[in-house]
Amino acid sequence: MDTVFKFLFEFLGQFFGSVWSIIAAAFKGIGKAFNIPAYINIIKAYTTELGGLAWFIACLAIVLLVGLLALIIWLIVVAVKKSIRSRRRRKDTNSLVKEVQSLNKEVMRLNLEKDKILSMKVSQIGLNPNELSELTGEEIETLNQGEEDTNDKRFYKLSEIDEIWADYQPPVYNNTITLPEFCDQFRLYACSQLGLYYDIKIIRLFIASFASTRLIILQGISGTGKTSLPYAFGKFINNPAIIASVQPSWRDRSELFGYFNEFTKKFNETELLRAMYEASYNENIYPVILDEMNIARVEYYFAEMLSILEMPSRDEWVVDIVPNAWNSDPKHIVNGQIQIPGNMWYIGTANNDDSTFAITDKVYDRAMPINIDTKGVPFEAPFTDSVNISYKYFEQLLDEAKANNVVSEENIKKINLLDDYVIEHFRIAFGNRIVKQLRDFVPAYVGCGGNELDGLDYVLARKVFRKFESLNLSYIRDEIDGLCAYIDELFGEQNMNECKSFLRMLKKLV
Repeated sequence: MDTVFKFLFEFLGQFFGSVWSIIAAAFKGIGKAFNIPAYINIIKAYTTELGGLAWFIACLAIVLLVGLLALIIWLIVVAVKKSIRSRRRRKDTNSLVKEVQSLNKEVMRLNLEKDKILSMKVSQIGLNPNELSELTGEEIETLNQGEEDTNDKRFYKLSEIDEIWADYQPPVYNNTITLPEFCDQFRLYACSQLGLYYDIKIIRLFIASFASTRLIILQGISGTGKTSLPYAFGKFINNPAIIASVQPSWRDRSELFGYFNEFTKKFNETELLRAMYEASYNENIYPVILDEMNIARVEYYFAEMLSILEMPSRDEWVVDIVPNAWNSDPKHIVNGQIQIPGNMWYIGTANNDDSTFAITDKVYDRAMPINIDTKGVPFEAPFTDSVNISYKYFEQLLDEAKANNVVSEENIKKINLLDDYVIEHFRIAFGNRIVKQLRDFVPAYVGCGGNELDGLDYVLARKVFRKFESLNLSYIRDEIDGLCAYIDELFGEQNMNECKSFLRMLKKLV
């Protein structure tokens, strides 16, 4: 047995003795490296023997060695600090995790208390607490909030409209004016009373757009009267336009309609919602100006309206304002919903520059864009009065224009041929929505005093060929000349100048 112990002592001692020798040698080496007295003794020993250049080299060696020792000390200090910080971070992270876990437990505890209280309320109304899961969201919300004060009005502005318009007597409408007279009188009114000058073609395009869509986009360079045109229109029909100044922060429909404040139990009503509710009481035309509409993304805040206004039946033009009904809600808010009035149109103004967003095809396809790129030329006009016209008669005029000025079959065939050509050479189709708008807009434009080919020219340029901007123009450059030639072949060289000018402008951009 002694032999075994002796073997283990010598065998293991060989390893551990070597490790100890390494550690002792390391500490001995560190001690020698930082043995300042030894360095001083060496310097003293050679003081008498060194001289001249030798002393310079010796001093340089001393400086370098001191710097090296200082660097080693600095690295050790930095390593220690990093170690301490790392430990602190781990400690802080652990404490945050513990705090989050504690908060989660507190939330779970509060939810359990809430469920207990809710169960008590359910029992009070005669239900089994086990049937809690069968309650609707509205019933649960009612239980959570308790009984509503039926005398507390959450729609202050809309309730006020109910009182103001309770005894409303409609004005005497001028329901004998014709569309051409309406356009001419509007132009003269803007000039004589507002000092605004518009070409008659712009007026006709603007009025005809009311027949094809509920969203009109006025675009072009700044200062050409884009906002002034719908503003003047509101003055002309004796119902000033509602101006909604779009902000860059607009991201959802609450910017248009407002929102319910859970804390105050009041609905924050916007001016647009107020006008929308007021419009349900009368037959006036209500123009809404979405000023600088593309300073935020239109497809975000106006998405729901774009979908609703596409519905074929106006009975489906309904917006959910609040999730439930109160007894004190305004008369025309039914089950938390409001009907989009048929006498309201939305007119957006858009500048295309670095501060705005590009309007997407989804929006353009549902709207009628009108370009206002030139300043109006001043002209003399006699003093002209405004008119009172009901929206029903206004729509009747537009419907009669659509019935009496149907686009000719010859031009429809030419448009179909042009559609085939564009699909073959540019991989772009007109689409059913654009064709429907064309069939509504062009007859109304003719009814306003315009020309059928000019109306077709404008729609094709602004609704179809506008899509070419999204293509790689360098690849279609040579095809544009062929398209212009084909347009001349179909409609004649003297016609369709709007389309050809736009296409040639695209060619210059390459």
